Amino acid sequence: MKKRLLALLTALAMILGCASVMAETTTETTGTATVKGFGGDITVTVTLDGADIKDVQITGDGETEGIGSKIINEWPNAFIEYNGIVDTYTGATFAGITREAVIAAMREALTNAGVNPDDYMREMAGDESVDLTIDTDVVIIGAGGAGMTAALTASDAGKSVLVLESQPAVGGNSVKSTGGMNAAKTAYQDANTFDEAAGIEKTLKSAEAYVDNEAITALAATVKEQWEAWQANPEGYFDSTELFALDTLIGGKGLNDPELVNTLVNNSAAAIDYLDSIGIHLNNVAAFGGASVKRIHRPVNDEGKTVSVGAYTVPLLEAACQGRDNLALLTDVTATKLLTNEAGAVIGVEAQGKAGNKVTVNAKAVILATGGFGANLDMVVQYKPDLAGFMTTNAAGIQGQGILMATEIGAATVDMEQIQIHPTVQADTASLITEGLRGDGAILVNANGERFIDEVGTRDVVSAAEIAQPDSFSWLVVDQKMVDASSVIQGYINRGLMLQGDTYEALAGELGIPADAFAATMEKWNGYVAEKNDPDFGRTSFAQPLDTAPYYAVKVTAGIHHTMGGLKIDSQTHVLNTEGQIIPGLFAAGEVTGGVHGGNRLGGNAVADFVVFGRIAGQEAADSIQ
Repeated sequence: MKKRLLALLTALAMILGCASVMAETTTETTGTATVKGFGGDITVTVTLDGADIKDVQITGDGETEGIGSKIINEWPNAFIEYNGIVDTYTGATFAGITREAVIAAMREALTNAGVNPDDYMREMAGDESVDLTIDTDVVIIGAGGAGMTAALTASDAGKSVLVLESQPAVGGNSVKSTGGMNAAKTAYQDANTFDEAAGIEKTLKSAEAYVDNEAITALAATVKEQWEAWQANPEGYFDSTELFALDTLIGGKGLNDPELVNTLVNNSAAAIDYLDSIGIHLNNVAAFGGASVKRIHRPVNDEGKTVSVGAYTVPLLEAACQGRDNLALLTDVTATKLLTNEAGAVIGVEAQGKAGNKVTVNAKAVILATGGFGANLDMVVQYKPDLAGFMTTNAAGIQGQGILMATEIGAATVDMEQIQIHPTVQADTASLITEGLRGDGAILVNANGERFIDEVGTRDVVSAAEIAQPDSFSWLVVDQKMVDASSVIQGYINRGLMLQGDTYEALAGELGIPADAFAATMEKWNGYVAEKNDPDFGRTSFAQPLDTAPYYAVKVTAGIHHTMGGLKIDSQTHVLNTEGQIIPGLFAAGEVTGGVHGGNRLGGNAVADFVVFGRIAGQEAADSIQ
């Protein structure tokens, strides 16, 4: 099957054409330019032989491995082949900063070589379209974390698998995830010293507000017994799947589907083991908002510094998908319609290629992994009008297509009005600033230089408090000690997102906030860390004091981040219709589904969601094929 799909891909590539507009030159010339990219400087050097591009060199060591780095590695050959600037990654917002920087640097380098860069702009446009029909066992729509995890699982089950991705590169929202993955009762947790008693007590107290919720009440009773037993004999790090479920249900305001939550938490440790088995190691455990204990599992680089989980995981998932004879991935193909038979079973998908050609896939099982609808602002406002005008952290392809296609054939949805805003979105660029900074000890201060909330509260609570501050923004503050432990923070600094000061007062001057008030806030906070007690806002996660100069801060505000609502599924990932019945042949996993997160998703649960339910969807789809 793979050879057949590759032949089709080759046919598609052959129909792509480009115009040729050349400037008249008579000697070999060279031009160089440097611009700011996603992770630092990007330098382009172009050599012309007459009117022809003879050589292109691009450097940018700070760009994300497997995402921005693909542009740097692949575009020189494309520029030479097309004798000009051709954008083969248009629409991939997660590579957008790198893409725009390389194009800008290439244009400037051409100018410096003595030619007009406008004469070298090329279009990847098809002169004709070729309709395709492909047969496969399983077709998966969407190549984010859930889609690729499902593909690997179905492939391991011996089925032929085709993945369709609407964007030019894989990743979706998954590649933008900066935090980590929640999992309970893992060996990696046991490597930590337990110091979260206050967090357990706070959660059990919070559960008392849900006396009418049977699932929360039952879990709280179980957790209380487990906690008392552990205190009597404290061996290992205290956590349990029941505590994980309790945190998730309380965080979701009790709106979650308890069966789906149980599926998530009970398979989380096995999901960490599965990732280990394919070379994805999430072995650094930390605290995150809404979690009673240290539960979020994060990757680290060779220097032991934490790195963004999405940028780390997605390229490795893609690499695991490559080289399999029974698995192929087709990008720039947008699914438009689910195909059904007379009995209402889903038997394939209709899609459109980049050149406008029709692609028909006949399949025995279909998995929707298209993500939510956080980039479709019209759809967001349809379900939650008060979010009009908010920026979004979502990738461009997160348009709700899977939800719309499925509802057209009678699929049910749940919790569509539950849309999460994230409190730490960089105010000028909409870049997501990971919740891990707060979990590792960062604090938020307002324009008056004062704290205003428990920084590791749930995202909805922190966001609401931030919106209530002067001008609805805040400053997220870290110190050099935190920078030294995190390549993620270093990346923010390299991108120019953070301001710096050698003292509290100096940083306050850079931020334009009262120096005396800010210095007093920092000193008071450091005292709270020493005492492990926050009498102002009841924070129970402290990490280390912010006392190592220099100090840094990034301006953040709330932005649309995650849509908790989506297609209604059961614990085996079957999509259900409006009558509560299984739609034969149709499965779904990841953010396209609803019910897992309720009214608010905890940080770290999205990655757990796509791995756990992606694996289930891939296995269930394979098992459904006779």
